[in-house]
Amino acid sequence: MTRTITIDQTITVSNLAQQLDLPATSLISQLIRNGLMLTLNERIDLDTVSLLIEELGLDVKVIAPSKVADAEQPLMRENVINQTRPPVVAVMGHVDHGKTSLLDKIQGSDQVSIEAGGITQHISAMQIKHQDRLITFLDTPGHEAFAAVREHGALLTDLVVLVVACDDGVKAQTLEAIRFAKKSDVKILVALTKIDKDNANLSLVKQQLAEQDLLAEDLGGQVVMIPLSSKTGQGIDEFLDMILLLADIQELQADSQGLATGVIIEASMKQGLGAVASVLIQEGVLRLGDFVVAGGSWGKIRSLKDSLSKTISQASASTPVVVSGFKSLPEFGQNFRVVASEKEAKQLANQHHQQTDFQSSGMSRGELLRMINRQTEIQEYKLLIKADVQGSLTAILDGLKVLDTEEVAHRVVNAGVGEISENDLNVAKIGQATIYCFHLSISQDIKRLATKLGVIIKSYDVIYELLEDVKLALESLLTPQIITTDLGQLQIKGIFKTAKTELICGGQVISGRLSLPALVRISREGEILAEDLEVKSLAKGSTDVSEVEQGVMCGVRLATAKKINLKENDKLEFYRQEVKKRTL
Repeated sequence: MTRTITIDQTITVSNLAQQLDLPATSLISQLIRNGLMLTLNERIDLDTVSLLIEELGLDVKVIAPSKVADAEQPLMRENVINQTRPPVVAVMGHVDHGKTSLLDKIQGSDQVSIEAGGITQHISAMQIKHQDRLITFLDTPGHEAFAAVREHGALLTDLVVLVVACDDGVKAQTLEAIRFAKKSDVKILVALTKIDKDNANLSLVKQQLAEQDLLAEDLGGQVVMIPLSSKTGQGIDEFLDMILLLADIQELQADSQGLATGVIIEASMKQGLGAVASVLIQEGVLRLGDFVVAGGSWGKIRSLKDSLSKTISQASASTPVVVSGFKSLPEFGQNFRVVASEKEAKQLANQHHQQTDFQSSGMSRGELLRMINRQTEIQEYKLLIKADVQGSLTAILDGLKVLDTEEVAHRVVNAGVGEISENDLNVAKIGQATIYCFHLSISQDIKRLATKLGVIIKSYDVIYELLEDVKLALESLLTPQIITTDLGQLQIKGIFKTAKTELICGGQVISGRLSLPALVRISREGEILAEDLEVKSLAKGSTDVSEVEQGVMCGVRLATAKKINLKENDKLEFYRQEVKKRTL
C-alpha cells in the first residue's frame, strides 16, 4: 500500500529519514553511493527526495503542503471600475535588426548610439502619444544570451512587434521571439525594417515568415506586416495606427482606481536612492507613499518617475514608471502589489522568504543528477558576478549554465547587483574567484585593493563578450586531446649501443615511412618493452636523413631513460603525437 508523506520545499536528511522510517545511516549511505557527502542537518529539495525514494524502491508518495497566499497570487478585487487602458507592446527580434532604432524614431531619441555594441542590454520601457492616445513600448534585448529577459517581455504584453530586417531575413533570435510570442498567446505584428536598403527583399522575408506559420495578409494570411524605415520614417505612422487598431479590437481594460499590481521590469542600486525599480503597472493606480511588496522585497514608494524621468504623483495601468523605496532589491520579473499597511507588506515578504529559502540551502535535482553521473573529477572555474541591474544578472547566470559539461563547470561564489564592494573582493579572495562585472564603473580604491589582494577583476559592457571569456577560461581547464599518427615500423637487424641514456641500432623499414620528428614504441612478439622514446636521428650509411622509405635499411639513435635489453627482430614502431586544445 502506498504511503504518503508531506514535505515542505526542503527537508533535512535527518527529518527525511524519520519520515521514511529509515535509519539515518542507511539514507546517508544511499546519498554517498550517489556521490553526495551530506550531513544529517543539510537540506535537500523535493525533486531530490523523489529521486532518492525511487532509487531506494520505496512505495512512498511525496506531496508538498499548500502554499500560503503571497504577492504572486492574483489579487481579488472588489467594486472594480474598469476603463480602457493603453496597449503594452513588446518589440522583439534578432540583434541589429533595428528594434531600438525604430523606437528612437518614434520617440525622437538616439538611444541606439549609446548602447554597448549596438545591442540593447536591458528591457527598456517608454510611453508615447499617437493620435492623442498612449502606447507603451518595451524594447527587449536581441542577443541570444538575453533569452530569459526577452521571454519576460513577451509575457508582459498585449502585442508583440516582431522586427525583421529586410536585408537580413529570419534569424535565430527571430525564431525565438516567435516562439515566445506564441507561448504567451499574444497577437503578432511584423515590422519589416530597413526597406531603404538596396538589398532589401520583402518577398523573401515574407516567404521565410510563412514557413514559421506567419502568413502575411497580402498572401492570404492574417498577420499584419508593415514595411518601414527608421532612417526615412516611411511607414511609421501606419505602424502606430495599426497598433491602436489591434488594441481596439482587443478592447483592453483595467481597474482604474484600485490598489496597483504589476511586474518588476528592472531593478538596480542607485547611490543616494538605494534600490530602484522600473515597474509596469498592470491594474489599479500606483501612488507616492504606497506600501508595495514584490516577492521577498517590500517598501514604501518614495519617488515616482515616468519613462522620461519626470516626477509624477501617481500612475495608472499600462504605465512604465521608475520607483524607489524598496528595502532590498526586488527580483527581475517579480510580481508586485500595493498593500494597505507596512505590517502587511512585511508579513507577505517574510512569507515569501520562508517559501524560497530552499533555493539557496537545498540541493537541486539537476545538481544531484550531475553528481551521480559524473565519471571524472570535475574541474571548476570560480567566479563572482556583479551587474548593473537584475535583468542583466539573470541573463548572465542563464548564459553561464549552458557552458557546463561533465568535465568542466563554472561555480558562482556570489552574485549581485551594484558596484563592487570591499566585501566582494574579500569573498573573491577567499573563494579564489575571478570577479566579472557588467556595465559597472570601478573606483580607483577598489582597483588598488584588488591588486593588493591579488583578485582579478574583468569588466564588460557587452554580455556575450563576458560569456565568451568565461567559455575560454573553462576551455583552458579541459584536458588536451592527444592525437597519435602512426608513421611506420622498423625490424631490428643489428644493435650497436645500449646505454642508459642512448640506444643505437639498425634495421629495415617493413611498413610505412619513417620521418622526423617522431617517437618510438619498442615491441617484442606483441609485448611492449618501452614507448614514447624520442628519435634523435635517422641515418642511411654515414648520412643523416629526415625520411626513410619502406624496404630501406637505416640506422636509428634513440634517447632513453634506462637501459633497454634490445634483441634482433624486435620492432620499432614510429609515431607522432600532437597536442590539440579542446573547445566547448
